[in-house]
Amino acid sequence: MTSRISELVVDCVDPRLLADFWCQVLDYVVLDEEDGAIEIGPASGFGGLQPTIILSPSSDERTGKLRLHIDVNPVDRDQDAELERLLALGARRADIGQTGQESWHVLLDPEGNEFCLLRRRLS
Repeated sequence: MTSRISELVVDCVDPRLLADFWCQVLDYVVLDEEDGAIEIGPASGFGGLQPTIILSPSSDERTGKLRLHIDVNPVDRDQDAELERLLALGARRADIGQTGQESWHVLLDPEGNEFCLLRRRLS
């Protein structure tokens, strides 16, 4: 037997803000809301091949670089077009010491969490 990732839990100050952002980025929908936490995922719901994301309210202040981050890939456009779309949705570029030769872009979501836009287009 093996395991697979079914959910990612992200502590955040404003679950609604991040739910709106990540739903647009990933074409996800809100699946559940409970005690201030919002679960988002594919329209097919929990249990499919794509993990859901639970945005859990927290007042803890974040310090330092995240030890885990999300990578996303373009689905229906090239990397440059997807970068422009993500920036228009509210992502910001991040400088974490890249050389400029990387094939990916490091971005920040609206709460400053790092994520990367990779080059490979997925279908």
